[in-house]
Amino acid sequence: MTAPVAIIDIGSNSVRLVVYSGATRIPSVIFNEKVMAGLGTDMARTGALGEGAQDRALAALRRYALLTRQMGVASIRTVATAAVREASNGAAFLAEVRELGLDPETLTGRLEAKLAGKGVISAIPDANGIVGDLGGGSLELADVAGGSVRRCTSLPLGVLRLDALAAGEGDGLARRARKALSGAGFGDAAKGRPFYLVGGSWRALAQLDMALSDHPLPIVHQHAMAVDRPAALVATLTRLDRQGARELGVSTTRLDTLPEANLLLAALVDVLRPARLIVSSFGIREGLLYAALDPQTRARDPLVEAAREAGAGLGRFPQHGALLDAWIAPLFDDVPSCARLRLAACLLSDIAWAAHPDFRAERGVDMALHGNWVAIDAPGRAMLAQALFTAFGGGKTLPYPDIAALCAPDEIPRATRWGLAIRLGQRLSGGVAAGLERSRLERRGDALRLKLRDGALAGEAVERRLRTLATELGLKPELVLP
Repeated sequence: MTAPVAIIDIGSNSVRLVVYSGATRIPSVIFNEKVMAGLGTDMARTGALGEGAQDRALAALRRYALLTRQMGVASIRTVATAAVREASNGAAFLAEVRELGLDPETLTGRLEAKLAGKGVISAIPDANGIVGDLGGGSLELADVAGGSVRRCTSLPLGVLRLDALAAGEGDGLARRARKALSGAGFGDAAKGRPFYLVGGSWRALAQLDMALSDHPLPIVHQHAMAVDRPAALVATLTRLDRQGARELGVSTTRLDTLPEANLLLAALVDVLRPARLIVSSFGIREGLLYAALDPQTRARDPLVEAAREAGAGLGRFPQHGALLDAWIAPLFDDVPSCARLRLAACLLSDIAWAAHPDFRAERGVDMALHGNWVAIDAPGRAMLAQALFTAFGGGKTLPYPDIAALCAPDEIPRATRWGLAIRLGQRLSGGVAAGLERSRLERRGDALRLKLRDGALAGEAVERRLRTLATELGLKPELVLP
């Protein structure tokens, strides 16, 4: 593992340090801290960064500079966004930042938008819609499709400005949003396509939505909201206080700006007419990392790569998950979106060996449902959980029916069959590659045939698992020995 890397994000609302492991496609976050410095709070009134906000930001940055040295961080990227970019005293503030030993760069609005788009693509490779990154000082928009960022723009619609923009007529914010979007050429770009929500305020809004709807798997990334949900939340937000927010698990640091962020989202929905709202926990910082990768690494599936790394770290023997997947693949007619979940399950098929035997299935479920994965939605997590639960001997019924209910009717049975096939492969091979390489599993007419080149691999446990899988597939078991 290479040395960690860090990104310091000097935003209009918060100042944040994120330290990542040296892994490539989707680095793991090993440290994450933010301070709500509010650099952009006075911008609408004075055009300058307030002294108190600068003091808070510099204190945080001084701490971050020290921490990164102590952590042995290999490289630090320090970026500043709208507030510093537009403030009359922004250059003077950056000079003080440099005295701390940091090397800040000010991002243009268009570059912010492009990086936000790249961040979403890094975590949702098939993203096809409009990315909206809501910060304290600005709203960045990027049109993404086919793994590329197309049109980009930055609009002065940050949450710290929305109070002033909403003043006056009741629909003032909606009118201003409509005018800004039309002028930027985004009037029809999102119609019928997803709108991807980036930024802390919109993530907090998603937390609220999941809490109020009793979502069984409250993971923000790739949470989908109906387009009419922001309008429905207006009344709730007018009476939500800090105690209520804490009880609902909503970030209280975002509470003051949450009503305005929601009003802006409702206005954007009214103008853009997107098909649905999808939350992304990845944005500018992850876009910076993604942009630095070579094309071959960027093309890798982030879920598969993360599962490969986890499987290699937690398994007993050298990783053979891809071989296991190829071994069971002839039994299934999975479309690509399902095949990648099956591969991820195979890559994770040995992660629970060190757990107590009675709790291995639960360990697999926990990894699937609560792992820090991207490029997977809630139904995908449920399918992965079912496959691992079955593979580790938990049976065919996931112990969380409300989570299983997130899937289409045929998806949980399909994942169960993956799990039974994985379970057979792991028992046959003992968890190593040789047994799979010297055998073949296939459908042959109405039979499920397991053909062995080494008859000694056969055994009661293998035959029992072959029968179980065959029954689930509606086939007759057939063991072919040399």
